Amino acid sequence: MSQTNYVQLEKLGEGTYATVFKGRSRTTNEIVALKEINLDAEEGTPSTAIREISLMKELKHVNIVRLHDVIHTETKLILIFEFCEQDLKKYMDQHGDRGALDPATVRSFMFQLLKGTNFCHENQVLHRDLKPQNLLINRKGELKLGDFGLARAFGVPVNTFSNEVVTLWYRAPDVLLGSRTYSTSIDVWSCGCIFAEMISGVPLFRGKDTQDQLLHILRILGTPSEQLLHKMMKDSPEITFKPLPRYPRADMSLQLPKASPAALDLLERLLKFDPAERISAVDALSHPYFTETANDMPYGMNIPPGSMPPPNFNFPHPNRHQQQQRTQPPQQQYSIPPPMFAQQGHMHPQAHAHMTQAQMQAMQQQVQQQNMYNGVPYQQQQQYGGR
Repeated sequence: MSQTNYVQLEKLGEGTYATVFKGRSRTTNEIVALKEINLDAEEGTPSTAIREISLMKELKHVNIVRLHDVIHTETKLILIFEFCEQDLKKYMDQHGDRGALDPATVRSFMFQLLKGTNFCHENQVLHRDLKPQNLLINRKGELKLGDFGLARAFGVPVNTFSNEVVTLWYRAPDVLLGSRTYSTSIDVWSCGCIFAEMISGVPLFRGKDTQDQLLHILRILGTPSEQLLHKMMKDSPEITFKPLPRYPRADMSLQLPKASPAALDLLERLLKFDPAERISAVDALSHPYFTETANDMPYGMNIPPGSMPPPNFNFPHPNRHQQQQRTQPPQQQYSIPPPMFAQQGHMHPQAHAHMTQAQMQAMQQQVQQQNMYNGVPYQQQQQYGGR
């Protein structure tokens, strides 16, 4: 596909090896994100770009940014992504209370983060750089994993990976200690750090370097026993044993006073010092933190656990055409009419009064078939930044 099929609009961001622009497709009029990578005549295409393209062509899921197209010229490589209005960090800054999001929004975003992460893991892909800046949010409150520049496929035989991965504040302790045989648990730890940050508004562990980061973790989780450290060394021979200062375990409820008991329990399972003890993404999706909302949903509605209405957005519409679309009757935009849901994701008490049994069954079937959250059809969004 030719570069002339897209109109370049304003610049969205710049990374180490890529610049991202907002763009529009000439053929469909759809807003997209254009990630431009300048090619070095001698070095050729950066390995990060090759990984990103090869992995994202395979990863098609509502909670993973969609790669539409790749344009290759002599001097540039242009990746065409779905468009999103902002990343999670910017969303927290703009919509949070000093960065902290309300409980319903945290639950919705966390569920979607785990869904996207689990899909990667099911397809034997490690993201290896999960952080708020790499999670994209569109105007419907859909969260999507972006920036797969550090992602790697894994499988048998066991690969040994670099331990210079994941932005420091979201890096697992086993990786900080030198592990190179990590697996899906590396992403699970990052999910836990992001979870805590959405609740409190600030990163949980804010180290200045590798050693300082490890100390921040120990001050909250406590220093593991020597038996546990020796077990981790046996599991990952690259880990070098260093005498660690002794810290008692801190009370997480004091660190995160806004968190519910169920949220704290899930967080504790995500942030286990020993990677072998960390909960998997798929098991985390069934945790009571998500299912407690779905279990008391009336009238037998079979809604995916953790579903709830998307957060309120106040983004200006980029053009009039989209504004006109938004003023259409809700039935054209939603498979489940929004009034059926209250703020916490429960069905409105009067909603069933206007529906026949057949309509109820048809609607439930539609939800199951389309695997929707909140009954909102999935559409556009984007990829920010690059490395």
